[in-house]
Amino acid sequence: MRIVPLAAESLGVRSLATFVEASGIKILIDPGVALGPKRYGLPPAKAEMDALRQMRRKLQGYARRSDVVVISHYHYDHYTPFFEGLYESSSESYAREIYERKLLFIKHPRENINFSQKKRAWAFLKKAEPIARGIEFADGRSFDLGGVELEFSPAVPHGSEGSRLGFVVMTLIDDSSRRVIHASDIQLLNKKAVEWIIEKAPDLLITGGPPTYLGKRAEGSWEAGIKNLSEIIRETGAEIILDHHIIRDKNYPRFFDELEERPKTFAGYLKVEDRPLEAYRRELHKIEKGEEVELPFSF
Repeated sequence: MRIVPLAAESLGVRSLATFVEASGIKILIDPGVALGPKRYGLPPAKAEMDALRQMRRKLQGYARRSDVVVISHYHYDHYTPFFEGLYESSSESYAREIYERKLLFIKHPRENINFSQKKRAWAFLKKAEPIARGIEFADGRSFDLGGVELEFSPAVPHGSEGSRLGFVVMTLIDDSSRRVIHASDIQLLNKKAVEWIIEKAPDLLITGGPPTYLGKRAEGSWEAGIKNLSEIIRETGAEIILDHHIIRDKNYPRFFDELEERPKTFAGYLKVEDRPLEAYRRELHKIEKGEEVELPFSF
């Protein structure tokens, strides 16, 4: 099994896009990239826009060779919509390239979903249904792709129990040699997701950490994230790739240090330098104005 982390915060954009090749079947999970339109009251810096365009090119390249596309939920950093979006680097042509003639496994568009995502799912299906090879609602179901098992969790909260952000589905890929779980936007904050991961005993877990960058709005999430991920590590012995929301916090290296086993970011797995651009947006804007500012990564 070959795993290629494509885009995430440690690579400069909001995403958890991942490519998996298992027994010759090429699977693209959460094919979206985006930037936060406002952070510290500032729009994205030029370096972020450059990274967005770079990650979009990379995503489209892997989309062209994919057979299967998985969408865990309908936030724009996890799928590409059929419209022109500046901070999503999206377009109808990009979306067609990703979904046309592909087998799509998607979060149920009407069940266990909030109003915002239900509207987005309706708009997505209106365009995707005529061009996809097939569409399956994934929640809680399993599929045999000819020697590769795809299993999806029931819908679990996007973050903590009762989250207003809706629900997501996790993906297990098993080709009999390795078991990989992609657990998008669970934020390591709800017991249902943690229990499902432990029950499935993956060899590798790809997941996003808690949104500690939100400060008081995410109070307690640091401690809960440490506790829950440490339990997963202890119970499964899985290798961990951890990225996404937690990397928007400048203090994320300390979060990694507090875990029982230190995970890798997407960048770390690819053996390149972490470049958490959004976390350093203030500094990037100052550099654009000609100020001298120190960064913990090359620029």
